[in-house]
Amino acid sequence: MQQKERQVWYDGREVSVENMDIWELINHSPIDKVVVSLQQRQGGYFPQKMSFITEVANTDELEQVPLGDVVFSNNQEILANAKKLGYQTCIFYSVDDRVMLERVSREASEYDFAAVDFDLPTNIPLELIIARLEESNTVLLRAVNTAIDTEIAYGTLEKGSDGVLFATTDVDEVKRLTAYMSKLSSENLKLHPMVVTEVKHAGMGVRACIDTTGIMTQDEGMIIGSTSGGGLFVCSETHYLPYMNLRPFRVNAGAIHSYVWQPDDAAEYLSDLKVGDKVLCVNTKGETRILTVGRMKTEVRPMLLIKGTVGNRELNVIVQDDWHIRIMSADGKPRNASTIKPGDELLSYVCEPGRHVGVKVNETIIEK
Repeated sequence: MQQKERQVWYDGREVSVENMDIWELINHSPIDKVVVSLQQRQGGYFPQKMSFITEVANTDELEQVPLGDVVFSNNQEILANAKKLGYQTCIFYSVDDRVMLERVSREASEYDFAAVDFDLPTNIPLELIIARLEESNTVLLRAVNTAIDTEIAYGTLEKGSDGVLFATTDVDEVKRLTAYMSKLSSENLKLHPMVVTEVKHAGMGVRACIDTTGIMTQDEGMIIGSTSGGGLFVCSETHYLPYMNLRPFRVNAGAIHSYVWQPDDAAEYLSDLKVGDKVLCVNTKGETRILTVGRMKTEVRPMLLIKGTVGNRELNVIVQDDWHIRIMSADGKPRNASTIKPGDELLSYVCEPGRHVGVKVNETIIEK
């Protein structure tokens, strides 16, 4: 079966609303799923990004739980009633002997989620449950208290648990988990040198700037290309401009027809990109992070065509024909677009061509 998406649930049931340090940190972290008591759910402040897993103590409380929540309990009767009412359900098990381990293996697949705590640090019980649930759709979460335990849980039996139920009030531990989550979610692109074969003025055209809600560094930019088979590393506006301030949130990407690469190896036409969309920010090592589009800025400008080859693959990009547009060279240094010439080597990304509405498809598509 396909690997389920890794999930991190923050267990906030024992964290008071007065503990603002920990809640502020959680609210501003990548964590977007929290386990709360019904009282916390009704009275606490949480940002809109949060999804809730609400603990229910008795069946009568179900009518107070918003329908989009996951109902959390160790009581099978409560969860059965919740399921009848249309809720997703999560059962909690505390494993302290072989009998309970067998019960988890036998029952957990009946629920959407199963959170399991173990009395001993050994991974053997988790390995057994992972093996038993391998063919089920149940999302298995291990209860942990540290970022290191999270990493171990994800690595158990190679494929690991599907997620963790993370409980701590240690601010430093939450910071370590946040750093680990960011590393786990990032994609790495394999970048290649592209040998330039042709550079020429391409007339007037509409070019797009991608303005994001983040700040990029001088070794970051985006992958922009005319075809779905790959593109060039177009730099962020973090390099010297003689007459104006830098725009570190921006990539002056290129002609409006171009693709920009997104998470999960998707790509989108610049013409279709809109506020709130996600794009990949890449650095010269191929490390990526996700940025949110805050604005698309399009204007008519003179355009420059840059063609080249990576092995037997041809790539091209059309960018604004101006000195201040930077393309990253293969040695990791920005090049002014208007100074690029045949024989130069630029940093590029190559992938299998063929896309439909930005998503990779297996069909014969010829692009030139």
